[in-house]
Amino acid sequence: MAGRTVLVRGLPTELPPDRVADKLTIHFLRSRNGGGDIAEVRVLPGPPPCGLVTFEAPEVAQRILKLKDHVLAIGGMQYPLEVTLHAEELSPDEVPRSCQL
Repeated sequence: MAGRTVLVRGLPTELPPDRVADKLTIHFLRSRNGGGDIAEVRVLPGPPPCGLVTFEAPEVAQRILKLKDHVLAIGGMQYPLEVTLHAEELSPDEVPRSCQL
């Protein structure tokens, strides 16, 4: 997964993780957001919650990182996202240190 996964912070806390994961998938699939084919989306509990989006190709992750203003729109609300490269390998139950404030 090296170079293909981005860490996403700034997710809404009031929505169920599966809905947030669906919205992240839609956002990062769109070419206008720099997106492309996605291998996996995980929303990890917080506080604060964060997401891991793994793309099929590392080039897509690099395009995502170059775009600075990612905003997730859900139900009329706007959530500014912070997107960074995620380099550490995790077990399925582990929360990345970078999610925690």
